[in-house]
Amino acid sequence: MTVLPAHSSHVLVVDDDPAIRQAIASILQDEGFQVAAVTNGQEAITHITTHAPCVVLLDLQMPVMTGWEVTQLVHERGLGVPLVFMTAGQHARAEAEKHRVAGFIAKPFDIDDLIACVSRFAQPTH
Repeated sequence: MTVLPAHSSHVLVVDDDPAIRQAIASILQDEGFQVAAVTNGQEAITHITTHAPCVVLLDLQMPVMTGWEVTQLVHERGLGVPLVFMTAGQHARAEAEKHRVAGFIAKPFDIDDLIACVSRFAQPTH
């Protein structure tokens, strides 16, 4: 079992679609998680290196820097944060395995699946 750090409720949502970012953030905040949201991979890398989230929910197809590019940088820099791909692609599981990430959430996502996935890495504050 994973031992979580003292501030173990911080989740980063990375998606260029504002409706998806807001929906995921609202769901997770209602469950007691601390949520930050950014719009592209470049912002994600900055946030990961300065705030050390417990888990990153990562869209793959974004402008500026894709989720695949974020994944490569996280691995190259040894940042050690669990990444969870969020994708509507048909091969979500294969992409997650190929890129050695912690998991995937298929879009459109099931709320219970989203909460269960995040709960593997982070604990709500209440």
